[in-house]
Amino acid sequence: MMWQYWIELYTRTFCGARGLSPKSIAAYAATLKQFREYARIVLDDKPPDRITTQDALRYLQHLRDDRMNGASAVNRTATVLRSFYRAMVAMGHLETRDNPMQGLPSIKATPQKQPGFLKIEEVERLLIAPPDDTIIGLRDRAMLVLFYGTGIRASECSHLREGDVDFDHGTVTVVGKGGHERTVPMNDAVVDAMLLYRHHRGPALPRAPFFRSRLGNGMSRGAIYQRVRYWGHRAKIRQRISPHRLRHTFATHLVHKGVNVVTIRDLLGHKQVTSTQIYFHSTAHDLREAANKHPISNLMETIEHLLPDVRLPFQYAPRGTGYG
Repeated sequence: MMWQYWIELYTRTFCGARGLSPKSIAAYAATLKQFREYARIVLDDKPPDRITTQDALRYLQHLRDDRMNGASAVNRTATVLRSFYRAMVAMGHLETRDNPMQGLPSIKATPQKQPGFLKIEEVERLLIAPPDDTIIGLRDRAMLVLFYGTGIRASECSHLREGDVDFDHGTVTVVGKGGHERTVPMNDAVVDAMLLYRHHRGPALPRAPFFRSRLGNGMSRGAIYQRVRYWGHRAKIRQRISPHRLRHTFATHLVHKGVNVVTIRDLLGHKQVTSTQIYFHSTAHDLREAANKHPISNLMETIEHLLPDVRLPFQYAPRGTGYG
């Protein structure tokens, strides 16, 4: 009973107070329930207040060796357990000295995988894939243009309402992770695609969903993913296409255009710049281009005439230095 009470207290009170999304809270709860099952089967049903650092270490090793979890998955579990026990200490259910995660050594972070993104020509093929002679085609094209042109998430798109789109000011207001609201500018191409769809779709009340299904209902996150994957397949793009890959593409193409990391962070709705820095990936071509732009080339041209056109002697070290 203590396990169930602590897990519910953590997810409903602690995670809820932090403003985490229902999806994140469910993922945290699933991680803790999995650890609770391990404690029940392997640790003779130990209650959470008797778990030791050695127990936690053995569990993480079990995930790595027996369940074949990758380093990222093991790190995520360790992070959830740290947060869980830290919350129990903060709520007064556990003494700091009894926190099993307090003495757990830090797990070496794994290099963050660079996100995949589309080339410009692939984006062009994708955006013209939906037909422009049906409302569904105009809707799907407007969604694709919105994802690539603003970098919003699929969940933000699925909750988009008519009143969230301001065509007069060229902005779209979305609610991101943790319930944080942000307003993202739309350029003219995005505005035109959205206006064209709305014109043929017809008027709607401010609280009505902006993107509608065939039956006139709002579109779920899963339905939006399915439509994006469908048009990626029709556009004959080899890599798997998703709203999140278009978000990566949006950010990466801004980097290539020289937009600074803080601006991209604000557009994406990241809390920390470190979350945005993964888009600043370099290629061999980028490195060669940077080397070629270095001012040393011009500098050498200006000092070349100062070098005497004579054979220079060797320069020996001063006497008595011990070098020869």
